[in-house]
Amino acid sequence: MILNATRGKPLPIYGDGMNVRDWLYVTDHCSAIRTVLQDGKLGETYNIGGWNEMPNIEIVKTVCALLDEMRPDAAGPYTRLLTYVKDRPGHDRRYAIDASKIHQELGWKPAETFETGIRKTVRWYLDNMTWVENVASGEYRKWLDTNYGEREAASGER
Repeated sequence: MILNATRGKPLPIYGDGMNVRDWLYVTDHCSAIRTVLQDGKLGETYNIGGWNEMPNIEIVKTVCALLDEMRPDAAGPYTRLLTYVKDRPGHDRRYAIDASKIHQELGWKPAETFETGIRKTVRWYLDNMTWVENVASGEYRKWLDTNYGEREAASGER
């Protein structure tokens, strides 16, 4: 969404945008995995969640508002790019995570709120647009081929 918005491309919203997801900042996810590896019981399962359930449309509108603040577009608010598209058949209306076990048994909870995490995410993308553009273009694959192609060829893997 961030890359499309900064390129002035449509921001596709599937169906009515009311599909609900739980949002978790990436560093919190890594922290939870580290906690499970360090303190979890062998063979146990721990769901990792952010206690941030909200509809996709709210997420996109939040990203647009942050972009309006951090990198205003002379063409107008980024919400002008919202484009509703047909949802895929069978798309789940809500994904629910009960992350109470990791909190109760291991004491883990996210350090970031949705608001602080999404702000950091948008800021990171804007500060690293060259990297993001290279990933989006597939340019990184040349680096992988150059640095790992011979290893794959020698091992017969791909």
